[in-house]
Amino acid sequence: MAPILSTNPTVTLTPVPLTPENFAQFGTAVVSPLPRELNIAHQPSSLPPHDPTPVLANQNSALKYSPISPLLDRYTNACPSGQPSEARMTMFCCFPRNLRTVSTGPQLSDREVFDVRILERHPFTNQTFIPVDLSAHSKVGDGEEEPLFLVVVAPTLKGKTAIAKNEAGETVTIRDPPDLNNVKAFVARGGQAVTYGVGTWHAPMVVLGRRRVDFVVVQFVNGVGDEDCQEAAFGEGVVVDLGRKGQIGRVEKGPRLWSAKL
Repeated sequence: MAPILSTNPTVTLTPVPLTPENFAQFGTAVVSPLPRELNIAHQPSSLPPHDPTPVLANQNSALKYSPISPLLDRYTNACPSGQPSEARMTMFCCFPRNLRTVSTGPQLSDREVFDVRILERHPFTNQTFIPVDLSAHSKVGDGEEEPLFLVVVAPTLKGKTAIAKNEAGETVTIRDPPDLNNVKAFVARGGQAVTYGVGTWHAPMVVLGRRRVDFVVVQFVNGVGDEDCQEAAFGEGVVVDLGRKGQIGRVEKGPRLWSAKL
């Protein structure tokens, strides 16, 4: 059981689309640099500038962009135990989360919200979630659902401490705790992956809609629990507003929440 912080703020978040630019302080948002309709390999010089610059590969049938997201191992000479680390690839099969319905009155539609109750971080490694078996776009037509997942992160209060209670009711100290006054929420689509930076506080993966999402997860581990993963729990107050009930991931005519071109 994660230690429970003694205080937490009341914050309502409106999620925004996950993009490399708006996620940069927390890690890396991985999105294809090419338009979806491009199906013939081009000479790199004929494409818009991009960092990293692509090169032709696979007998000129592919464009290779490298590197796109770092693989960072900070265990050596940093973790207290000195236990060596190893690269680990894992499968997380994540099922849709239960959402809370908020009544907004007789004249307005009810809304769905997700209550954030716990954050975790990996102090010596970054961690990448790569969805598999998902399309970046839903089928054309009203009523279809698009696979989405919610990315919730918080800055680290470096050099600070927070008081919490563990499962036994004992007072414990959380070093470098999450800044709950500045939690951010992003919505990612099936054509995106996300890398949480080293030590970045984040919620366990939150799948929206009705479909399970499977993720390949890449990180370093050394098998020492508190060095691989640290957690901080809290009570009510941190809420992500997901909009009108029943509309998550649905394709509709006109503007949509979280509309962003990939």
